[in-house]
Amino acid sequence: MSALMETIAAVRHQVCALHAELTRYELVVWTAGNVSARVPGQELMVIKPSGVSYDDLTAENMVVTDLFGTPVDGDADGEWGNPALSPSSDTAAHAYVYRNMPDVGGVVHTHSTYATAWAARGEEIPCVLTMMADEFGGPIPVGPFALIGDDSIGQGIVETLKNSNSPAVLMKNHGPFTIGKDAKSAVKAAVMCEEVARTVHMSRQLGEPLPIESSQVSSLFDRYQNVYGN
Repeated sequence: MSALMETIAAVRHQVCALHAELTRYELVVWTAGNVSARVPGQELMVIKPSGVSYDDLTAENMVVTDLFGTPVDGDADGEWGNPALSPSSDTAAHAYVYRNMPDVGGVVHTHSTYATAWAARGEEIPCVLTMMADEFGGPIPVGPFALIGDDSIGQGIVETLKNSNSPAVLMKNHGPFTIGKDAKSAVKAAVMCEEVARTVHMSRQLGEPLPIESSQVSSLFDRYQNVYGN
């Protein structure tokens, strides 16, 4: 097996395994949601197949596409992908992100309950928790409404996040998308996005949450991203 084939096989195993985290943290139901990963050093990505139950996902049925969302077989044996399966309906959005944000190695989309409730209101999640300052460096922003089927959602993700510290965006009337240096980081961002969406919602049932000053947010974000854990 060539080095490229080994790399693609490893990415497919990782992407398959990370989908189990979406169900473990109750971020998705039925076949909704998806994880994708960029293939290092290649103009390729790996993403969940469309309409396949989470219980039926395997590394072998993860779909390999180019960065325009077109499935690729790779060789006569079709070992790079599974041409019998179509890639996720969100593939065009993921592909647009990879084409326009070269530092992004992973993209995740969920319909997690609390984050999606904020998206349904078209309201950003205010930065009122030190956890938010650490992870998101400010509020979690709202992206524009966009229809599924082309790269319109991807355009909204890129435009919203390109000048933001946040690895998460709430696409209006749709749900959260998250990005990361790799697919695992993007999954972590999805988990944390739902956690803070729930906590801030609960806080608002008791009254108006207290914002954190921007200078303190910056200090917390810098420490967590550059010092914590090192």
